[in-house]
Amino acid sequence: MKITLATGIFPPAIGGPATYVESLAKEFIRREQEVTVITYANGVSGGISVSDEGGKTVVRVAKWGGPLLRWLRYKKALQRYAEATDVVLAFSSVSVGIPLRMAKLKKPHRFLRLGGDYFWERYTAIGGMRTLKEWYQLRSPRYKRTVVDDAAYMLTRRLNTWVLKPLLPAFHHVVFSTQFQEDIYRLYYARLPQHSVIENAFPDAAVITTSPHIEKMDELKTRHFRLLYFGRFVGFKNLTSLVKAVSLLPHAKLALVGDGPQGKNLRALVQKLGIIDRVSFTSPKNSSEKKALFADYDLMVLPSLTEISPNSALEARSAALPVLLTDETGLSEELTRGMVLRPLREAADIMRAVLDIEQHYGEVAADAVQPLFGRSWEQVAAEWIELFGKHMNTVAVS
Repeated sequence: MKITLATGIFPPAIGGPATYVESLAKEFIRREQEVTVITYANGVSGGISVSDEGGKTVVRVAKWGGPLLRWLRYKKALQRYAEATDVVLAFSSVSVGIPLRMAKLKKPHRFLRLGGDYFWERYTAIGGMRTLKEWYQLRSPRYKRTVVDDAAYMLTRRLNTWVLKPLLPAFHHVVFSTQFQEDIYRLYYARLPQHSVIENAFPDAAVITTSPHIEKMDELKTRHFRLLYFGRFVGFKNLTSLVKAVSLLPHAKLALVGDGPQGKNLRALVQKLGIIDRVSFTSPKNSSEKKALFADYDLMVLPSLTEISPNSALEARSAALPVLLTDETGLSEELTRGMVLRPLREAADIMRAVLDIEQHYGEVAADAVQPLFGRSWEQVAAEWIELFGKHMNTVAVS
């Protein structure tokens, strides 16, 4: 089978989609599928570059020039490199979905994988502080909105109506990473195509037996409690509240690993709060560096307004690093086993949760190595290939 993975980001960029596409591509190749990855990238001369990497073709599309030029280049890349494939699997409803619709590909079966919500994320980027569920509930006239909600919500709702609603029917099948998001979309999108759920991988989860964090329990009495955030610096991640929480925890240090549009504001906030000696900023790490990074910290903190399907939480848990995760998450009970779930919207919420974990750290660290539901990339890839095959056979019969 010839498969095109169409994504907005791909390594060396970091983020859930980049990790997911890279891992899925490796497994498809191991199963002797022919894989092409099309992605946006910086520093691409001539608009489009093509390379062979690890048995797959990687097509990088330049990001410069604004959305329209980017989409036109991506459309051209799709027409050139995806038209002859059997399947196009898109990982973004807008940045990939719009050029895919423009490309009007005839042969490939079109699938959309949703692990996030584009317009809700834009809402949080311009100041909105509602969770994903609350953002959809704002459609009701009975729901009281603040001034910020009105400004941010009305803009993103209109864009959602004009862009996403017409885009969804352009796909043959939509795959959600969680039942949580599928339930929301079934409620609010009348023209939702055929859909199903394929959960994220949880690699190596079942083989964890020891924890370096339990062995370091005595150190906690004489040093700072080391907190880690790993991911994008964007609005819905709620990092402003995390930094403010650290200012209330003089015995704690925080490493913010990643990058994103909120980086400059976060650095300014750290300076303003006078905690530059306790909050560090580190560039993104590649896959080979992550395990070493996880071993150096005591707790991964993900205080997002909503975390639909956080790969970083799963990766940390697979490395036996305790995880404090927002309770507004789409991860199933099996996948959050061994994590601590709490409401984390405000700085005070995060502060209380961290203090509680620190006081019971031995129990929390022990929970992070308990046997749990494992889910390999082999299983995930098998489910995708089965879905592709079923859909293609159904269409051929009909």
